[in-house]
Amino acid sequence: MLDNFNNLVSQFWPQTMDGLIKGSIYALVALGYTMVYGVLRLINFAHSEIFMIGTMGSLVVLTTLGISSPVSGVALIGLLMLMAVVGMLASGGTAVLLEQIAYRPLRKRGSSRLAALISAIGASLFLAEFFALVVIPWLFDRPGQGRNIIGVKRFMQREELFTIGNLTVTNDQVLVLGAAVMMMILLDLLVNRTKIGRGIRATAQDPQTAVLMGVNIDRVVRTTFLIGGAMAGVAGTLWLLKYENTRFNIGFLLGIKAFTAAVLGGIGNVRGALVGGFVLGLVENYGASFFGSAWLDVVAFIILVLVLMFRPTGILGESLQVARA
Repeated sequence: MLDNFNNLVSQFWPQTMDGLIKGSIYALVALGYTMVYGVLRLINFAHSEIFMIGTMGSLVVLTTLGISSPVSGVALIGLLMLMAVVGMLASGGTAVLLEQIAYRPLRKRGSSRLAALISAIGASLFLAEFFALVVIPWLFDRPGQGRNIIGVKRFMQREELFTIGNLTVTNDQVLVLGAAVMMMILLDLLVNRTKIGRGIRATAQDPQTAVLMGVNIDRVVRTTFLIGGAMAGVAGTLWLLKYENTRFNIGFLLGIKAFTAAVLGGIGNVRGALVGGFVLGLVENYGASFFGSAWLDVVAFIILVLVLMFRPTGILGESLQVARA
């Protein structure tokens, strides 16, 4: 036990940086869960595949442009922006399509939340298998290999920026963390300071009254799925930048952890998803450093159980339904 503690102390700052980076990706994906839940009271378990589609959209840019070596400067910024835009379009577009096909018909018929949940699980399995059997072999010319890990050639030259003790900060770490935080700030401003955000919060608080006030519920729901999907698309781009791989079911485990982050922060609360993502990433890494890397995923699920047992409303506890501009 003492050796484990010493290992945690010695690796504290490197593990903190890695935890913040993972946590930022968790948070971006968690935003999709928390926004949809805030508006529809629906756990969109297919959102993990929306993240996967974001990684695939970004990878299409790399393969189409034939990027086989690291780029830098203006070329790198342009490449990342293009990857992010394509990833956001792919993820956001799929999320909107998913809402129209899998969820809206059930909502129009007044179906139970259990029916919507079953539909979400079915959509998740369908998207993963469809990509493994059809899309990946076709997009990337990998017949019969749709279930294999797809390695991504490094497209950003990693350079050391500065060192503090045993912590070495590199340019890719700063870029991933900075881009994630910037997207979170923009989303928070969108939800709390714009007409679109007011419509989302009004629908979450009282759909019937929102309709009487002229809010188009279908448009709000569609916009919510689009925004959540776009955030997952950005997360997919940052994942490729940092971890340089993807596969048809890459969103499964990450999606569960992002859901854990949403619950930890207070599902239905946008800022709670951000806090939950960072906290989960940090605690997960600290736990792996203390107990060993084999316990990395176990720690995340223990956190989920503990939160549901002792603090089911999450860290912040306030939902999107009662948020104020």
